[in-house]
Amino acid sequence: MFDFERHFEQENCEVIEDILDRNTLLLYNDDYHTFDFVVDALVDVCKHEPSQAEQCAYITHYKGKCDVKKGSFKRIKPLRDRLTERGLKVSIV
Repeated sequence: MFDFERHFEQENCEVIEDILDRNTLLLYNDDYHTFDFVVDALVDVCKHEPSQAEQCAYITHYKGKCDVKKGSFKRIKPLRDRLTERGLKVSIV
């Protein structure tokens, strides 16, 4: 027999997890940090591969901002804090 309540709860949990994972960590361009500094920070803090970090740095430089990580607020907030401690301008949206 189909357990409607269990199925409904499972679907609700999946929807809630999907909503929680929609946070984006944005990196903004500035005139203070070198390209290499930003790349190193993304590799160290966000665990990007060097080529991914370079792409994000280029996008940030030319477009003014770049989404560098997506996920739950709980997962992204420590990354934002560590990048902010390094003097980079970041936000969670």
